[in-house]
Amino acid sequence: MKNVFTMILVFISIGSYSQTLEEYFKIAAENNPGLLSQYKEFEAALQKVPQVSTLPDPSLSVSAFGQMVETRVGPQKARFSLSQMFPWFGTLKTQGDAAALMAEAKYQSFLDARNKLYFEVSAAYYPLYELQEWIKIEERNIAILESYKTISNSKFKNGVGTLVDVLRVDIFLKESQTNLEILKKKESPLLATFNKLLNRNEFEPVTISETLEIDMLSYDNVKDSLLVDHPLLNSLELKVKAGKASERAAIKQGFPKLGVGVDYIMVGKRNDLAPGVATPPDNGKDAIMPMVTVSLPIFRKKYKAAVKEAQLMQESYTLQKTEITNSLISNYEMAFFDIEQQTALVSLFDEQITESEQALNLLFTSYGNSGKDFEEVLRMQQQLLTYDKLKITALKQYKIALAKLNYITAKK
Repeated sequence: MKNVFTMILVFISIGSYSQTLEEYFKIAAENNPGLLSQYKEFEAALQKVPQVSTLPDPSLSVSAFGQMVETRVGPQKARFSLSQMFPWFGTLKTQGDAAALMAEAKYQSFLDARNKLYFEVSAAYYPLYELQEWIKIEERNIAILESYKTISNSKFKNGVGTLVDVLRVDIFLKESQTNLEILKKKESPLLATFNKLLNRNEFEPVTISETLEIDMLSYDNVKDSLLVDHPLLNSLELKVKAGKASERAAIKQGFPKLGVGVDYIMVGKRNDLAPGVATPPDNGKDAIMPMVTVSLPIFRKKYKAAVKEAQLMQESYTLQKTEITNSLISNYEMAFFDIEQQTALVSLFDEQITESEQALNLLFTSYGNSGKDFEEVLRMQQQLLTYDKLKITALKQYKIALAKLNYITAKK
């Protein structure tokens, strides 16, 4: 069966699932602080793009001469310099690409965090269902034991039964009543666990209306698609691409930077000319001087280190991707096994419940006729109680395993 990646799963009513648990998913997604924090990290990463893909600010300097410098056309009063540096061609785009890829990787991490939150909500929801059903089973058991106590008392008074039968049923009745009290006390911590995932008051009531039912669902080719579009793997793949873009940007950073600018010098008129001396041409004319600047990246260690850093990060992300791939495959196999195991247990407990009910009816009929073997009636009743609880637990474990499989395969 595994060779063709096909399995038959126990499936819980989709309609009720979407009407209740889906609503809790939505509340959790809108309110869980951990998930909201992940989204804020993505938004913050987006703000990195304009920071690294924009030109550096231009530089403006002003110089005033304390002692004027005399020139042929007049004294220099002040100098204004405006310049703009330009990184090597394509550097800004490459840096922007790297930042955008890292932001997209953050978004994929957010998607994985959301899927994980849905799994955690499911894993906290189904124990509440189990508790609710166990309480119903225990209350039903108490009602049955009370009826048995009435019957055994009546038979004892009529001389058909024994006092031991009355005491036996009383022992089981007290045990069941104590178990019921313990179960009711267990509700508070389970509610707190569930509600805190939704970031609301821990005692907020939780509505659980659905009934777990067994159905058959074909689950084909899940393993084939396991590694195709998983947010964790997508995130690391984007980080590898971002590392390559960072490597290209680091190489370009090692190229010369070009700068252009202009100097503007304010020049005063000459007033010191002797009488009869001709005024020089352009007397007092301000000077404008274009400039070109080129950086000289001769200290290469920092540029080589930046390139090496980007290469090592690519290797790191690739190794992380391999590690997560291995982890996903092994977790998939465990979840797959757990689903098959719980499916088999549900089927087993259904059979045992049916046979136990038949045996109980026969024993009770025999006891009603003879007044004997009341201990066997009680033992079978408690065995039936155990099977009822075990079936509910198996269904809970199945549903949690299916939620885990959905998380592993990035399905909601």
